Amino acid sequence: MASTNLNKPIFLISILFVTVLSLTPMAVLAASGPSMEPLQATAIDIPAGKSVVLKSESPVKRVSVANPEVADFILLSSREIYVTAKAAGSTNLTLWQDGRVVAVYDINVGYDITGLKQQLNRVMPKEKELQVMATNDSITLAGKVSSAANLSQALSLARAYAPEGKVQSLVQVGGVHQVMLEVRVSEMSRSLTRRLGINIFFNKGNGFGVSTLGGLADLVAPRNAEILTGPLGWVASPAVNALFRFDTGSATWTGLVDALKEDGLIKVLAEPTLITLSGQPAFFLAGGEFPVPVPQGLGTVAIEYKKFGVMLDFMPTVLSEDKISIKVSPVVSDLDFTTAVQFQGFVIPGLRTRTATTTVELGDGQSFAIAGLLRDNMRSINSKFPLLGDLPILGPLFQSKSFQKEETELVIIVTPHLVKPLDLAKQPLPTDNYIEPDDVEFYLLGLLEGESGKKSKAEAGKLDGDFGHSMPKQ
Repeated sequence: MASTNLNKPIFLISILFVTVLSLTPMAVLAASGPSMEPLQATAIDIPAGKSVVLKSESPVKRVSVANPEVADFILLSSREIYVTAKAAGSTNLTLWQDGRVVAVYDINVGYDITGLKQQLNRVMPKEKELQVMATNDSITLAGKVSSAANLSQALSLARAYAPEGKVQSLVQVGGVHQVMLEVRVSEMSRSLTRRLGINIFFNKGNGFGVSTLGGLADLVAPRNAEILTGPLGWVASPAVNALFRFDTGSATWTGLVDALKEDGLIKVLAEPTLITLSGQPAFFLAGGEFPVPVPQGLGTVAIEYKKFGVMLDFMPTVLSEDKISIKVSPVVSDLDFTTAVQFQGFVIPGLRTRTATTTVELGDGQSFAIAGLLRDNMRSINSKFPLLGDLPILGPLFQSKSFQKEETELVIIVTPHLVKPLDLAKQPLPTDNYIEPDDVEFYLLGLLEGESGKKSKAEAGKLDGDFGHSMPKQ
């Protein structure tokens, strides 16, 4: 019984001892074997075309680079490695010692971002929000700049540090980018016309004679008669505005007179206004269209419409907060029936056109005249019959005189404004102040606009600017 109790502790101790011996080799191998966890890589950024020297705490027996086209190395000694960046991209460098990895480096080769930042700070010191980043194999500009001109300069500098297509822009351009163009077209045209022409028609029996100087009379053949064999007649031109006749025996004398003195005055004033974004074209037309027949196949005629009036085509580019570049093309045209042509019963008028095209740079609110035209045309014609027109007293009866003079003055002035949308809930309109008249005002007083309860401009609304726009706040 005693021996049995003594043998139980010995048996338990033996089992524990055997278990320890069986687990000991595995623990030793686990402690002495290499770790399966990868080493944490160290990131190194190197600009393309430059190099760095890596130093190791222990001697290195083997070096490997994953992509030699991005970076390469030279082993200077067992503890120093010379790494050269060749092209933009990324790779890694691995170091071995006694068959095990001792260090891993992630090498990121980019462009010279530091040099680019220095150049941008030197050229544009006020652009504090502009950011420069290296992304993979390109340069990315981000942040915000104050004007489109500064953005263009920043992109130009970045392209000097990276090849074509390797510069990405995520930059926001600050400031106002809506441009309102105010154009004033002013034209005064004066004309003076003086005409005097006399044609004489003589008729006696079957014989007659007529002068056609100045086109006051035309020879015609009577109906159902031939011109060469039948009797001839005459017809007066629409230009004839006076006629006299007297008889001398059996002869009849008829005089056709075209006497005219005409003064004309034309005034053209147009003020078109357009608003568009920077870099976007805009077009304006204040006028109309007239039909022009165009012959088609198989005897058909199509109709095309031509524009006339005051036309404005412009495209602004906001360079900075105080400079705008504008390409503007104003056209002023009107119908001219003096140069009209007739086609298949249609009367097609001509066009008198004044146009200009230019590109300028100026500040917000500054004006410039893109067209200033002074034209003075004079035309004098004196037509007369030989010998008869030179007679001292009767000579004017055989003459036709015409004098025309035209003076034109045209001025086109352009003014750009940087504008922004209004914040008012209701914008004033030209019809806000109109009140319909009641029966008493319309029938008794003859008013076309009522006066009772008429709104004031202050009640209708208020604009920040003078042209129905809001000026940018400084």
